Amino acid sequence: MQKIVLTGAAGKLGSQLRGPLAGMAAQLVSTDILDSAGDLAANESWVTADLADRAAMQDMIDGADMVVHFGAIGDEGTFEQILGPNIIGAYNVWEAARLTGVKRIIYASSIHAVGMYPKTQAITPATPHRPDGFYGVAKCFAEDIAGMYWEKAGIEAVCLRIYSCTPEPMNARALGSWLSYGDLVRLVTASITTPITGFTVAYGVSNNDRCPVDNSAAAFLGYKPQDNAEAWAEEILARDPQADPSDLGQLAHGGPFASAPINSSGLSAKFLVNPPD
Repeated sequence: MQKIVLTGAAGKLGSQLRGPLAGMAAQLVSTDILDSAGDLAANESWVTADLADRAAMQDMIDGADMVVHFGAIGDEGTFEQILGPNIIGAYNVWEAARLTGVKRIIYASSIHAVGMYPKTQAITPATPHRPDGFYGVAKCFAEDIAGMYWEKAGIEAVCLRIYSCTPEPMNARALGSWLSYGDLVRLVTASITTPITGFTVAYGVSNNDRCPVDNSAAAFLGYKPQDNAEAWAEEILARDPQADPSDLGQLAHGGPFASAPINSSGLSAKFLVNPPD
């Protein structure tokens, strides 16, 4: 490929993708609202831009073969906070792709698009939306935008419903939901290199023994996760309290995002730091 655009390149996940993506195209354009984060690869350029600025998105995306869209506010917030980067930003990326002839978009969706389903109910890529907050609603919007632009404009999309992507699993929930950084790279790479994807939803999870989702419908991507949270199970289960089945944050796939009040952060509770009241 000649050009890949990576949004959210200064973020926790986007920063993990910069090096691998630079090796997949003649030119990598990394972008975020922040200034350049770290040294750039020889074929990487940096654009400081706001996802809500459609003209900026179109100028940057022009000439790209693919867009890896990881830019967004990564936590629950008020609708007003989510609207610009997560909802308008998603529209701007897909519309810019249509106007400039982009072939495929790899999108960082989230488990929070279906976060209100109980863990006792199996979920698949075909499971209907059931968001657990405005953050999840924005992911549903972007997935629906992706589907429409595939149907009407022929832009392929792989929407990755990422679960818990951290350096290592941090709590009992993550024994099933963890996505390692290495497997994140493998998942995005598979989504880029698969010859034909159409519109596809896939879950971003590692090869965990306790994985709570069925990813078999997306097996054609060739994603082969290699890491397993079970290596941390003994330590985590000895440390974490017994799960409370009456706590929606432990019962639902969305975890603390499902139990957090509307307009309240789910991220702090997710990592057991200053959980919301």
